[in-house]
Amino acid sequence: MSTLAVRKAAPAAGTTPGTAQGPPRRRRIAFVPTVTLLLGAAYCLLPVAWVVVAATKSGRELFSTFTFLPGTGFTGNLADLNAYRDGVYWQWMGNSALYAGLGALLSTAVSALAGYALAVYRFRGREALFNVLLAGVLMPPVILAVPQYLLLAQADLTDSRLSVLLPQLLSPYGVYLARIYATAAVPADVVEAGRMDGAGEWRIFTRIALPMMLPGLVTVFLFQFVAVWNNFLLPYIMLSDDEKFPITLGLHTLLEQGANTPALYTLVITGAFLAVLPLVALFLVVQRFWSLDLLSGAVKS
Repeated sequence: MSTLAVRKAAPAAGTTPGTAQGPPRRRRIAFVPTVTLLLGAAYCLLPVAWVVVAATKSGRELFSTFTFLPGTGFTGNLADLNAYRDGVYWQWMGNSALYAGLGALLSTAVSALAGYALAVYRFRGREALFNVLLAGVLMPPVILAVPQYLLLAQADLTDSRLSVLLPQLLSPYGVYLARIYATAAVPADVVEAGRMDGAGEWRIFTRIALPMMLPGLVTVFLFQFVAVWNNFLLPYIMLSDDEKFPITLGLHTLLEQGANTPALYTLVITGAFLAVLPLVALFLVVQRFWSLDLLSGAVKS
């Protein structure tokens, strides 16, 4: 009697042996969230796209061609912008770089010190002080601008670069982020180990805590830089000398003059386009640095 060989059916082409066969799974797309995100992206990106396209148009093309049709006047707009008042636009850009760069750097240092102290040390009134800082996060800048002007006027610092820099040093939101990140990233055991090894508090902060807090501080720096770069109200109140204007206030003066001289509109649009580029470049550089810090911290831990 011959034996019957049991043959297993060969798996179909393109499938993995040993897996249950059936209809391919279809990816489910959440329709409402996707549409909401697309609408939000369009709301944010359409004005940017308009500025990019409008910066390529000459004064004649700006009012006579289709909105999103590129023009041929970008190089001419750049030449006119460079020639306007002997290149005062680039002085405004330099002022913004000074205010935003130095202000964000000093504000990040203050936030790091304050956030670390609030996270590590236990002292009377700590929570009350932190709650006051949280109230500062909710305070609109327009409410603080006039009192800051009066205080700096008493110190005879108005119409100076310090009048724009000093109010930016303390960022309640930056202190809040620094405290939250220090609480999560700096273990109490590490601080105690440093003290047992004889390290002082300043050395523990600079050599142990600060490297652990660095990714969070990079985020604080980025937020503060963007906030100072886009700030308009404080320089508008503090400054009267247009050679000290940041780019936001300088473009505002150009826009006001454009009501009587329509040819300046192209300068305003081209200047606005160029003013966005440093923020985009900074975000790309800082994002890469921030991601590398997060990965290195994960590997070290």
